[in-house]
Amino acid sequence: MKYKIIPVRADFLDKARNARIDDQNQEVEISYATGGEPCRDVLRGAKPNERLILASYCPFTKSGPYKEYGPIFILESQADESFDDTKLPFPTGIDTDYLGNIFVLKAYCENERILDSKLATPDDANTILDEYFTNDSVSFVIARYAAYGCYSFRVQRSVKLTSK
Repeated sequence: MKYKIIPVRADFLDKARNARIDDQNQEVEISYATGGEPCRDVLRGAKPNERLILASYCPFTKSGPYKEYGPIFILESQADESFDDTKLPFPTGIDTDYLGNIFVLKAYCENERILDSKLATPDDANTILDEYFTNDSVSFVIARYAAYGCYSFRVQRSVKLTSK
């Protein structure tokens, strides 16, 4: 199954970087990285002394009991770098690794309610995503860090192109 990784909403990045306001309309915090902080905008760990924004982020759009906010790091300035949005950012043993060896994959329906949640590893994550996305009730999946439970990224089905 093909999927697309969506780190954070573009409107959030613009508001946090330019207006210095987060999703709870609070002022963001600016700091220097010690190294390894998970930068949600580029799906990698921060390099020492990079300027970071720490802000409250909500990956949900609908009101309800599952709508939650949590702290995330992004680079203070937009980076001129890219990542493969069709592959999970598994650890490779370098200082800027993003995901760890254990993380959580939570499946949500269109109404943004949790349908399923599983601990995952690099060895079984794609199998879990395939299982989730074969279920028509699953609209998207959110990856979270296992220890702190923080948001990591969103996973959606790739749009299928139809020929005429």
